[in-house]
Amino acid sequence: MPRRIIDLSVTLDDKPTSPAHHRPQITRTDHDSAWDLFGKLLPGVGPEHLPEGKAWAVEQVALSTHAGTHMDAPWHYHPTTDHALVPGGRPSPGIDEVPLDWCLQSGVKLDFRHLPAGHLVTAEEVAAELARIGHTLQPLDIVLVNTCAGTRHDEEDYWKSACGLGRAATLYLLERGVRVVGTDSYSWDPAFPFVIERFRATGDASVIWEGHKAGRDIGYYQMEKLVNLEQLPATGFTVSCFPIKIKRGSAGWCRTVAILDTP
Repeated sequence: MPRRIIDLSVTLDDKPTSPAHHRPQITRTDHDSAWDLFGKLLPGVGPEHLPEGKAWAVEQVALSTHAGTHMDAPWHYHPTTDHALVPGGRPSPGIDEVPLDWCLQSGVKLDFRHLPAGHLVTAEEVAAELARIGHTLQPLDIVLVNTCAGTRHDEEDYWKSACGLGRAATLYLLERGVRVVGTDSYSWDPAFPFVIERFRATGDASVIWEGHKAGRDIGYYQMEKLVNLEQLPATGFTVSCFPIKIKRGSAGWCRTVAILDTP
């Protein structure tokens, strides 16, 4: 059957898809400036020996594991996880320990583009959206959240332009067997300025990073900085999202795509 593949990953670049402390630093060496190293590794070889005198192009990249489209591991949220499933919990896995079968599963898109920046999505809103699209969650469904940040990846305010999911909404998904989720926002939670505003207004420490911290109760993997979710239907597609293996990493960069069968 013919397939359509939609790229859900941003291009890794020094762009507003990450705030300044997460933005990659890319040093580029082109085919003409690479001869110093090329000639040392291949003594006696010079520009006259290769077509048009061109050596190789290479890049040196310095970046956070949370730059660009990436997948967070339970280790990012807390040193232990699954406290709701196992007495005392268990050590949190790193990104190199994600079960591979979790990374190629049926996708479900929740459309929250109408919700304003800073809104804390509730379990009731998740349930209502699932009812609207007529979907009953299945174990290992990969749930993607389409926010109003999805088309703002090149804007400086991108990182604080979306709604986020709270603890109750996150646990609603996890308790139904979801183990991989994703958002086109900078964070699964609302952006930090909204979180600190809520904390100062209530004095309730449980609001701090609450969607992420739900991973202490039930371990899950979370993709951030996705793109093109507006091109997806609510259901009827497969998500492929295998992260780079970084030993005990809190996250790994991810080339995430959606695969749609087409008639």
